[in-house]
Amino acid sequence: MFPTRWDLDKVSPNNPVILGRADGHGAVANSAAFKLAGIDKNTPNPFGGEISKDKQSGEPNGMLLDAAQGLVRRRVPPTSRADEERAVVLGSKRNVELGWTQVQDAGGDYDDVEIFKKLYSSGDIKLRIYKAVYGPGVNANRLIKDGPIIGEFQNRLTVRAIKVVSDGALGSRGAALLDPYSDAHDTSGFLTVKTEQLRPMLIDALRRGIQVETHAIGDKANRYILDEYATALRSVPRGSRKVADPRWRVEHAQIVNPIDIPRFAKLGVIPSMQPSHAIGDLFFAPSRLGLERLQGAYAWESFIKSGVVVPGGSDAPVERGEPMIEFYAAVARKDPKGFSGPGWHSEEAVTRAQALKMFTIWPAYAAFEEKLRGSVEPGKLADLTILSADIMTIPEAEILKTRCVMTVINGEIVFEKS
Repeated sequence: MFPTRWDLDKVSPNNPVILGRADGHGAVANSAAFKLAGIDKNTPNPFGGEISKDKQSGEPNGMLLDAAQGLVRRRVPPTSRADEERAVVLGSKRNVELGWTQVQDAGGDYDDVEIFKKLYSSGDIKLRIYKAVYGPGVNANRLIKDGPIIGEFQNRLTVRAIKVVSDGALGSRGAALLDPYSDAHDTSGFLTVKTEQLRPMLIDALRRGIQVETHAIGDKANRYILDEYATALRSVPRGSRKVADPRWRVEHAQIVNPIDIPRFAKLGVIPSMQPSHAIGDLFFAPSRLGLERLQGAYAWESFIKSGVVVPGGSDAPVERGEPMIEFYAAVARKDPKGFSGPGWHSEEAVTRAQALKMFTIWPAYAAFEEKLRGSVEPGKLADLTILSADIMTIPEAEILKTRCVMTVINGEIVFEKS
């Protein structure tokens, strides 16, 4: 149960407070924050968001979903540039210590890009970053106009993708579903992007060679974005595209109606998925969705059998961002204690060979870098991770105990466990 604004009022009656969910799709604020933002029982929901209200009184209860967070967040003072740079350095350090050699940063703006350039120039970060900027909007327009940045700083920085968010999250019931939530029949979630803004951007991106990766959690959102991708791909034939195979992606592809799974391969769309979601959601997704809809949930093996690659990720900081948790979740499809649940479809777990590809060559392919990285071959970049155990043979439970002992990027040891 999330805290209400009145719970926060007990702790901070006078100072405005807003606390965000880890997934970024919800926040709770106190009464002082609501007053500052001018939110009351008569404030309408913005498009792509919801001001949750008490069912008896109709008063806002403090929870703000997706776009509604902006009503309060626009009043929050910005983070200083120094703090942002420090966060990037610390995040990069943690990632290489975990064994990641590249992160695919799905979202942000050009201020992030300038920070990365400064820190690469000073030598403060070594981690490779494949960056997307948010769209539709000014950042996407700039990327389409100026064109991509590819392979700067010894192939460490690439900016060639637009990140779209098409719905909310399952945990906060903002994910857009074809039918109402099983545990809250008065809502089916909501879409968070407008077709009249999205479609022209997709067409321009195809003509300019820009990749698009769209967050879609619910089955309605996944169907919607596949429909929009299909319309754009028909509108711009291969000969008119700067990149004939655009490798557009759906980030998460979490709840997909089974009849839509084959459409990914047909359209050449990549489902970019995070196995740990099947651990974190195990304890609430069955009640949110009902057992029938679980047939298309976290369907890694079904996607692979349909003929697409499934790049694996961590969705950090929503999840913990640890590669061994992701690898374990992909092959075990259980929580860390070995628990699964009814209707959790163990047949959707992948083999260890498939899981290895999910975190090596398939993400490289999704970033147009399969000839540069993703496997140990002559002529490829010398990016290597040395682990404390052989995760291809040890018992499943031992995977979670495995640690990174060395990370090599571009032939340089950037982390070594003492």
